[in-house]
This record gives sequence, C-alpha cells and structure tokens, in this order.
Amino acid sequence: MDEALRAVADPTRRAILVLVRDREVSAGDIARHFPDISRPAVSQHLRILVAAGLLDIRRAGNRRFYRLRPGGLAEAATFLETMWSASLDRLRDAAERQERARNGEDEVRGSR
Repeated sequence: MDEALRAVADPTRRAILVLVRDREVSAGDIARHFPDISRPAVSQHLRILVAAGLLDIRRAGNRRFYRLRPGGLAEAATFLETMWSASLDRLRDAAERQERARNGEDEVRGSR
C-alpha cells in the first residue's frame, strides 16, 4: 500500500493512470501525452507504477503496452475508505448529538 500511495502522489503518474484506466496504451502513446517530459522520464514513471503494482505491462515485439492493474489500488482504497468512513461516522454522531440537544431545548421551551 505504501508504494502505491507514494506512486500516486506524483501528478504525472496520476495522469498516466487516467490514460490507461479504460484501455491498454503503448509507451509511445503515453509519452506523446507529456511533450514537456523526456521519454526516459516517462519510462521511469511507468517503471514506478509497475513496481507499485498499479500497472500491468504487455510486450509485443519491441513495444510495451500498459493498462491499469485491477485491484492495484484496492488496499490503499480500503484504507482511505476506512479513514473517510470513521470521519463521517464521527461527524454524523456529532450532528445527531447536536440535534438531540436542540430537540431537548425545544421540548423544555414548549412545556413552559
């Protein structure tokens, strides 16, 4: 999970993940989406994403094709969901306490 989170911390790597989310894309096509970055730098980003388990690679001759690895972010997503859910649960509990306190005040005023 740590490697995956470090990998997606970089905006270029997140953009690559978006490119390959729905279809397999060649390394050359990926590099063309980043004209301001050298091909070796794009290759390094791809290696990091593969090492983090976020991309699958298929070789066809001298070409490489990349696609999003199903479940590559599953562990990180589960962790983030847990953190988000816990925060939402605390927020819901606080709102319910506030609502109960408000209703208690209204009931006291209404009985006077």
